[in-house]
Amino acid sequence: MGFLGFLLLGLIAGAIAKAILPGRQGGGWFATLLLGVVGALLGGWLGSLLFNAPLQDFFSFQTWILAIVGSIVVLLIYGLVTGRKRE
Repeated sequence: MGFLGFLLLGLIAGAIAKAILPGRQGGGWFATLLLGVVGALLGGWLGSLLFNAPLQDFFSFQTWILAIVGSIVVLLIYGLVTGRKRE
């Protein structure tokens, strides 16, 4: 999968992850989509490392699941880091 395909996958995975997570996360849509790309990278890297999952096919079910799960993890970590603001 090329760079643009992976970027598109991350953008869509970030939007899906934001829709799946309950509550309101900080940051706008741009931050969410950027975190989705980072999450897709993380999910793809961990998937290939732990499960030896091939990630070359854009339309593969396992590629999408790994990207969405990675995006959810990154959004949760981002929420934990930015949610501890003191008033």
